[in-house]
Amino acid sequence: MMKYTTEDIQKRVDQYISQFKEGYFSPLALQARLTEEVGEMAREINHRYGEKKKKSSEGEKALEEEMGDVIFVLTCFANSLDIDLSQAFESSMSKIETRDKNRWTRKDGENIK
Repeated sequence: MMKYTTEDIQKRVDQYISQFKEGYFSPLALQARLTEEVGEMAREINHRYGEKKKKSSEGEKALEEEMGDVIFVLTCFANSLDIDLSQAFESSMSKIETRDKNRWTRKDGENIK
């Protein structure tokens, strides 16, 4: 199985989208698509782990596929706004690692001060 960096993902999505005259959708349209894809992922999670079971007429969808769809649309969003996903992730992790460093019970039993 191939492993991708965020840079690889962004380049591959851009190569795909660049084939078409339409290009990337507007930010508002991408937000709507992202919401739709996250909803489909939520529906699959609810069917698998929640109380709402699928109708007999509904086919099986892979959770992995739904997550992949979310990544694709999120990458389109980032590319369309010229946002580097690696930098966005680093910024988010730095914030979380600082803000939440003592929020949860650590497995090693130590609290970072």
